[in-house]
Amino acid sequence: MNLPEMVKAAGVVGAGGAGFPTHVKLDAKAEWLIINAAECEPLIETDKYLCRTYPKEIIKAAQAAAAHLGAVHTVIALKGKYEAEIKALEAAVEQLGAAVGMFRMGTFYPAGDEQTMVQQVTGRSAPERGLPLDVGCVVDNVGTMLNIAGALDGNPVVDKFLSVVGEVEEPVMLHVPVGTAILDCVKAANPRLSDYALILGGPMMGKPVIGQEAMDAAVVTKTTGNIIVLPRGHYLFRRAELPLASIRHQAKSACIQCRMCTDLCPRYLIGHQIRPNLVMRNLWREPGITDIEEYANTFGDAANCCDCGVCEMFACPMSLSPRRVNQYIKQQLRERGIQILKNAAPKARPSIDQRYTPTDRLVARLGLSDYYGLHAHTCKELHPDTVFVPFSQHIGKPAQVVKAVGERVERGELLAQAAAGLSANIHAPISGVVVEITGKGARISGREE
Repeated sequence: MNLPEMVKAAGVVGAGGAGFPTHVKLDAKAEWLIINAAECEPLIETDKYLCRTYPKEIIKAAQAAAAHLGAVHTVIALKGKYEAEIKALEAAVEQLGAAVGMFRMGTFYPAGDEQTMVQQVTGRSAPERGLPLDVGCVVDNVGTMLNIAGALDGNPVVDKFLSVVGEVEEPVMLHVPVGTAILDCVKAANPRLSDYALILGGPMMGKPVIGQEAMDAAVVTKTTGNIIVLPRGHYLFRRAELPLASIRHQAKSACIQCRMCTDLCPRYLIGHQIRPNLVMRNLWREPGITDIEEYANTFGDAANCCDCGVCEMFACPMSLSPRRVNQYIKQQLRERGIQILKNAAPKARPSIDQRYTPTDRLVARLGLSDYYGLHAHTCKELHPDTVFVPFSQHIGKPAQVVKAVGERVERGELLAQAAAGLSANIHAPISGVVVEITGKGARISGREE
């Protein structure tokens, strides 16, 4: 098998984002291979831990991926302040004689956004709603590289490294089977509160999990890299629960057209056509616009929003919600069948390097300063008796189950096969018996009867 075939067989997907099937990304030729180790959002510890702990595996996988892509340049992009991680990676590069460089980025958000990273590393801006490959680049997360290393040895993705931070005794790294209950992970970190809610991922783009029922149902997937434990009444949860009707009224009455949401937007900075301030200014009349051309001219910029949250969580002095508005408008564009033209050759704004969001100031704005600068020093292994394995842990179609209730499976055995088109294999993360299959996934019990 060639590299994409081995990666597909192992069920490797993007470990640091939405879970794009990696075999599809690698089925290409590219001038640049960029390995994303920037740990984009504050409070996440996972990528740093992987760089310190598995540098040789990461570099070996980078070599294999670069050779397959025909890449002329291979770099690991990470923040310059990650001195221990850079030292470990450079030692592995020297030991293996690898042609892999380090690109030191500033401490800003969103350093790990792949289009921002491509522009920083290469000076090229990807097309609007385009891919790094459109400008000769493939970007993969450092966790994805570790899973590619496993695939080269015939090992499927059945485990996940993740950090647990926030209102816990101390930040910890965990190594757990995919399908482990999120609350088991929280318990292992010794939460300091009884009334808490969770964010899966980072504070800017992570998924809020609020309420006991939702927390009970949440499990670790191939893309889970971090859990933040916060008081139930924290600002981030109040913000997430704000209804669109309130957001619309606030925009109508309080938007002062300062342009900060536009001027600090990462997509605007790399040259994309996106002006959140104009979308906010016109939101009050949106329900009355029925002409498709007028709707596209007024709100089409929203199609280029990447949902990073800078506009509403940092830039807006009035605490308005341009991101939520853009998300609503993008849905309306889809429902109305409106296609927005793309700029295929954007140019970065001259002010780009002066307008990225400093991470320390962002942390203060989010009310997370008490947890910033605390790092995980230990990694715990969890071995749950039962796991629930979702069939959709990736962009594209859910995998199709190949086992039945009552069947025994061994750890690493194929549980659900990639569907035709964009999809990914799912493997059993523990040995045991399939005790339940639903439309969403399969429950495996490893308990001895």
